[in-house]
Amino acid sequence: MQYGQAMAKRPECGVERTLHVMGGKWTTLILRELLAGTRRYSELKRSLGRVSPKTLTERLRHLEAEGLLTRTVYAEVPPRVDYTLTTRGQGLGDIIAAMARWGSISSDDGAQVSKPTNEQAAD
Repeated sequence: MQYGQAMAKRPECGVERTLHVMGGKWTTLILRELLAGTRRYSELKRSLGRVSPKTLTERLRHLEAEGLLTRTVYAEVPPRVDYTLTTRGQGLGDIIAAMARWGSISSDDGAQVSKPTNEQAAD
């Protein structure tokens, strides 16, 4: 069964819908960066570090398709592209803030956060 078909059969699950929109690690980190304001592609790439250009482009396109950000292209040489969260995208700020608080509390109590295995990272 395709994920989209499963979503159609379970529209009541808000957590599942949110996870579908927010995706994985890079999408969440992109949202975190854009919550601070408009960013250019190069600024996002620099702040995220190890993200590949292909992954960053795919995640930005996904967020744009979901209506979470707007992409503004300026007719300049060299081309300039700005990414800004929409009102809908800004609505995820509370979730990102809650994740940040939980991560801070978890590190304060001495809990070790395990790194995902290759199988988990592919999810």
